[in-house]
Amino acid sequence: MPAPTYDIAILGSGPVGCVLALSLARHAPDPRRIALMGPAPATRQPGQSIDPRALALNHGSQHILQHLGAWPALAAEILTVHVSQAGHLGRTLIDQAELAAPRLGSVVAYDDLLDTLQAAVQTSGITRILEHPPRPLAGRPVTLALAEGPVHSRLALISDGARPKGLQRQYQQSAVLATIRASRPAVGRAFERFTRTGPLALLPHPAGPDLYSLVWCIHPQQAQKLAALPDAAFDQALQQAFGQRLGSLQRLGPANTFPLSLHVGPSLQGQGIVAVGNAAQTMHPVAGQGLNLGLRDAMQLAHTLQPWLTAPEQDAQPLLAQFARARRLDRGLTISITDTLPRLFATENPLIRHACGLGLLALDLIPALRKPLARHLLQGQRL
Repeated sequence: MPAPTYDIAILGSGPVGCVLALSLARHAPDPRRIALMGPAPATRQPGQSIDPRALALNHGSQHILQHLGAWPALAAEILTVHVSQAGHLGRTLIDQAELAAPRLGSVVAYDDLLDTLQAAVQTSGITRILEHPPRPLAGRPVTLALAEGPVHSRLALISDGARPKGLQRQYQQSAVLATIRASRPAVGRAFERFTRTGPLALLPHPAGPDLYSLVWCIHPQQAQKLAALPDAAFDQALQQAFGQRLGSLQRLGPANTFPLSLHVGPSLQGQGIVAVGNAAQTMHPVAGQGLNLGLRDAMQLAHTLQPWLTAPEQDAQPLLAQFARARRLDRGLTISITDTLPRLFATENPLIRHACGLGLLALDLIPALRKPLARHLLQGQRL
């Protein structure tokens, strides 16, 4: 049996892979035996954006990144979330003060977050391999095929974002992403508005107090047409869908579209192989839970493997199975919430739509109903 080149190989150098690598390196006797594999981020000029996404990170995720020394310099706080349904009475407010938290979360630019994480990796002692090998062969050790030949690792942790195989659902929606300027901004307030075509979110943008990040979920054909509209026509359509809460709305720059679907697979993927983040579950963006769930995956896995790092010759499979069991509740609840909400509110059944409005009203009036949901969105389910 070949001697392992690495104790841990992490396939995928996006935010979840970087957080996983940094968390493991803090407890590893020799961080060089942790390999983070994935291409280098594209070089960008100051002010240039490569990935248009702005990410809503909840309070728990912000704490993780700050603890790792990887919190971006620019961030916009979310203090309240206003949830409403177009065309129906009933709305609810989720407020940080009610949860005794300094904030519900913050919004950061994807590019800024990845740059900060990659910089932290460079000083951590982790081995960085600027290549993404094919999915590895399970075993003891795991075999990875690199361009210069195969290497072996005791474990392979998959965080490459490739859609997992298992449960699948097509939402018949795409997300339209754009940066919006509001004439009457509400500092610290995020909006989630459920329309008949899908949820529409406006999140405080880190680039300015009057700016918002738009995530507008709509039928794919409509999404393409919206993204191609001239600025004035786009602004008019957005104003009609969202209303006047923020005054007049103006798109800045182009809009981008992303298809939306659900893909859920097993965490354990063979001897010595485990998947986290989008490699384990790719979800609808409603409530902004995808990356937050992935970061909780990474931290739970790093915590579970911490004692193994000092004795890596031992079989880690029982610990990987323990990790998978520990993540079931949080994964299940988060996937259920993000899968149910967009389908429920987009129904054509008027009785269900009225019931959704009454549900929002009940959440607003009864803290005992609202707080458990709010706390889950704040930090997830923790054992």
